[in-house]
Amino acid sequence: MACVLLGASVSGSVGCDGERSANTELIVTGSTTILPIAEIAGEMYHELHLDQKILVSGLGSSAGIETVSSGSSDVGTSSRDLKPAEEDLGLYDTPIAYDAIAVIVNPDNPVRELTTGQVRAIFSGEIENWSEIGGRDQEIGLVNRDEASGTREAFHKIVMGDDPFDRTAAVLPGTGQVRSVVSNARGAIGYISLGFVNDEVKVVAIDGVEPTIDSVVAGTYPLQRLLHFYTVGEPVGLARDYIDFVLSDAVQQTVVRDAGFIPISREEF
Repeated sequence: MACVLLGASVSGSVGCDGERSANTELIVTGSTTILPIAEIAGEMYHELHLDQKILVSGLGSSAGIETVSSGSSDVGTSSRDLKPAEEDLGLYDTPIAYDAIAVIVNPDNPVRELTTGQVRAIFSGEIENWSEIGGRDQEIGLVNRDEASGTREAFHKIVMGDDPFDRTAAVLPGTGQVRSVVSNARGAIGYISLGFVNDEVKVVAIDGVEPTIDSVVAGTYPLQRLLHFYTVGEPVGLARDYIDFVLSDAVQQTVVRDAGFIPISREEF
C-alpha cells in the first residue's frame, strides 16, 4: 500500500522516503489490521496540531518491525508479537488494542462451529472435505495470508502449533482479499481480524465460543491477541504524543471501538 500523507497539502509535502523533521512529521508503518486506527487517529491528531503531520502506510506487520528497527519509520505497527529473533532489536512495545481472529466461511456454508483441533486439521490439509465435519459434500478451499502478515503469524501460533500450513492454500496479501474470496466461494474458509468482519461472510464459533467483545474481554474466546505499536526505545517527542493520543479515550472509545477492536489502557501494562 502506498504511503498516505495525513493533513498535508501536495505542495511542499515530503514523501515517505524524503527528509523530514522529527518534530513535525511522524512515519507510521506496518500492519494492515491496525491501518484504520493509525490513519484515523493521525487525521484527528493533525486537526489538533496543524503544524504536525502523520504519514501512515500498511505494508504488513513484518515490514513495520523491519522499518522501525532500521530507522526508516518512527513507529512500527504490528498485529503479532515479536519473534525470538526480533527480541534483541531494542524495540519498546506499546499495546494499543485487543483483537480477535475470526474464522470465516461463506454465508451459504451450514457449518456454524468448529473446534480448535478441527481448524488446525483443516489448515494443515488433514481435513479436506466439509462432509468430514458436518457440512455438505464439498471440497474445502483454504484461504491463507502471506508470510508478512501478523494475522497469519498469530493464527499459526495460537492454532497451528507445530503443524505447518497446507501448501495448496491460496495465499493472499490482505484482509480484504481474504474476505472477498471467502464471500464468493461456497467451500472456502479463511481467517481475518474481527474488526473486518461484515455480512459478506459468516463467522464460525470456536470451541463453542463466538468472537465478540465480551468473549475476548472475558478471555473465553481462544483466538485473541494484542495489537502493538513498536518504537526504538521508549517513545519520545512526537512519537510519544501520538501514541498517547491513540491510547486516549478520544481514540479508544471511538476509533478503536468503531473499527471492531477492544479498547485498552496504558495502565494495563
